[in-house]
Amino acid sequence: MIVVIDYSVGNVRSVCKALNHIGCETKLSRKREDIESADGIILPGVAAYGFAVKELSDTADIIKDVAKQGKPLLGICVGYQLLFDKSYEKGEHAGLGLISGEVVPLPPGLTVPHMGWNSVKSSKDMDLFKYMRDEEHFYFAHSYHAKVTDPEAKIANTDYGSDIVASVQKQSIYGVQFHPEKSGPVGLKFLETFNEICLAKKNNS
Repeated sequence: MIVVIDYSVGNVRSVCKALNHIGCETKLSRKREDIESADGIILPGVAAYGFAVKELSDTADIIKDVAKQGKPLLGICVGYQLLFDKSYEKGEHAGLGLISGEVVPLPPGLTVPHMGWNSVKSSKDMDLFKYMRDEEHFYFAHSYHAKVTDPEAKIANTDYGSDIVASVQKQSIYGVQFHPEKSGPVGLKFLETFNEICLAKKNNS
């Protein structure tokens, strides 16, 4: 079972709907017992960073605990940005600190928010891209992006005139700036791969 963290930040229902569509057992919850017993966790989010941190509240500590124990965690959009140390969106806000880096405005000259389909230069040594072609298109909607400084993190980029990190992986912690739940068949395959990772981890534990 995958638990989608329920914290009132936009796309939780659409993520659940996508997971149900691919036949994944899913639960929308923020209870400690559900998070601890889940095979994997998805932290979605469509909101300002500070609001998302506030709404996540004490659930942040539970997520950090299980992620550090090796339970697969996937952050999507703002949920991805929350994986890092801090963000400068409308002030400075501390994140989960699971991956070293900070969230900053998109480079000058870009239309903000950046919304639309962009190709992601995937890396086959990143678990979630193992079934993907070298470049696949995913749907993005954001005004900030992550500057990744963690030496243990693997990254995949998208090109906005300069490289922007589109996805990150550190051990069993995964994050994507794009929305797989809004990215058609490729996005559904991406979520299927995350579910496969979760089940493999469960069976090998």
